[in-house]
Amino acid sequence: MVVNGKILAVSEVGISMQRFGWLDYTTFLAMLGICLLVGMYFGIWKKAETAQEYLVASRSMGVIPISMSLLASWVSGISLLGIPTEVYVYGIQYIYILGGFVLATILMGSIFLPVFQGLELTSTYEYHERRFSKTVRLFGSILFTIKMLSWLPLVIYVPALAFNQVTGINVHLITPVVCIFCIFYTSMGGIKGVVWTDVIQLILMFGALILVIVKGTIDVGGIGNVLQRNWDSNRIESPNFDLDPLARHTIWALVIGGTFFIVQTAGVNQNMIQRYLSLPSMKHSRRALWAFLAGITVLLSFCCYCGMLIYATFYKCDPLTTTLAREKDQLLPLLVMEILGDFPGLPGIFVAGIFSAALSSLSTALNAMAAIVLEDFYKPFAKKELTEKQTFILMKTTVIVTGVVCIGLVFVVEKLGAVLQLSTSIGSIANGPSLGVSAMGILLPWVNSKGALCGGLTSLAFMIWYCFKTQSMIASGDLTFPEKPVSTEECHYDFTPKISIMNNITHTDEQFMIYRLSYLWYCLIGTFVAMFIGLLVSMVTKPTDPRDIDPKLLAPFVRKMIKPRKFSNQPKETIIYAYEQPAKVLDNHNENNTADVKV
Repeated sequence: MVVNGKILAVSEVGISMQRFGWLDYTTFLAMLGICLLVGMYFGIWKKAETAQEYLVASRSMGVIPISMSLLASWVSGISLLGIPTEVYVYGIQYIYILGGFVLATILMGSIFLPVFQGLELTSTYEYHERRFSKTVRLFGSILFTIKMLSWLPLVIYVPALAFNQVTGINVHLITPVVCIFCIFYTSMGGIKGVVWTDVIQLILMFGALILVIVKGTIDVGGIGNVLQRNWDSNRIESPNFDLDPLARHTIWALVIGGTFFIVQTAGVNQNMIQRYLSLPSMKHSRRALWAFLAGITVLLSFCCYCGMLIYATFYKCDPLTTTLAREKDQLLPLLVMEILGDFPGLPGIFVAGIFSAALSSLSTALNAMAAIVLEDFYKPFAKKELTEKQTFILMKTTVIVTGVVCIGLVFVVEKLGAVLQLSTSIGSIANGPSLGVSAMGILLPWVNSKGALCGGLTSLAFMIWYCFKTQSMIASGDLTFPEKPVSTEECHYDFTPKISIMNNITHTDEQFMIYRLSYLWYCLIGTFVAMFIGLLVSMVTKPTDPRDIDPKLLAPFVRKMIKPRKFSNQPKETIIYAYEQPAKVLDNHNENNTADVKV
């Protein structure tokens, strides 16, 4: 780039693209202000009167707002920035994870949701106590807390990267400011405030993406040019049917491995289940579930197209090689400033959309943590029942403390690499064991409390070792993956090329083969380790008799497979029932015992 006869350096080009004006700041602050007003509305004028109303809206929410909230909660800034980066760097293979979403939706609607909805829970992990024991319930709650404290800093960090790219403001200056807004309206508004801010934020997300897609496509000469340039660089690919589990993305990893990851994060996770439980019936929950699938299909397609649009725009001058984008996840914000920077207010809409995705996920998680602390960490162990006022103080304090801790952890996650793979990998530390314990309870009626706890702990220990080992290798450059070709042949500014780290690990390095396993298999592995160990320990100790379990605690198809007892109590057999028996059965049982005594 030449200005006054001088070729600009890459740093000067980067500064020149930071054209975030007063109108953009106004747009961004307006989004935060609207969220704040919604929180105040449900915290002051429509204030929740009970804990149940604060956490699950007394199970009276409508399908449309809950569907939009589900979508906004699951799609964080990690997705909005990470998926376009994924497509730019590795190609469009990731789009085929939609097959995993379809399978996960079927499994959630037929196996997991009927159980949780039928029990009318507030905390997902209350199920663990009913099925196993109070200890297993505590373990599940701790797993959820681990997941939130490892995931939320990423959620906060990603939009801060986008803001830094378009304004130059330091990441660690913007994160506390925005998070304070989120903590405030979440603590005030409860689930209703969170859901309705999610609705507003989802509209902003779609608006931001559509704005970028339309203007960006026009600038590169139409959708034909976008597709052609990506086709020429081999970014548009058919599904990879390679059976090699070490390949980063194959159709098997995306659909099968992705199914397990999605079932956990979108179906068994407290964040999402709390929304389904805010609906009045299973019929409403199924509608919300399929609406969520439709929404995620559209949003994921938009994100993948944005990745292709980034390449079509910078296909002759890669901003990563020139360091115009210092981090991979700043590519989409860079595209925004390239195509929208000359239009005051439009970059502000985009940044508001990205922050909306992050704030919806953050507020959802903070609200879920309030439910977990109250229902799982306090009530089962407290000797003194809290007053309504004390209950609200506990829940709001939980929101504030969790938010502050996550802000501090942002300093750690910025050192760990690209966020899409990182969030899936680190999340699997808790996701695998958590899904394993839930699946054991719902699908394997023989598993007892000891088995569930041993399986979960073993899986957790294994996944901590494995995930931290692979992430440390990625962060140090000892483990990399082949990327799509890029070019700098038409860059019009001075730059020092970024040195690419060569792939130090190959398929022939047997010592490291295990660490090359696709990150999409992590949740599945953790799940199966938990279930295998859990079933094994149960068989070695004393397996539970399926007939002694409350049918409501099992998946509908498992209930049908269990034959009922012919008698309430068979001769010379001691039965410990895991649930309360109907009065008629107990009366018959007492009559039989009385008759035995008379004889």
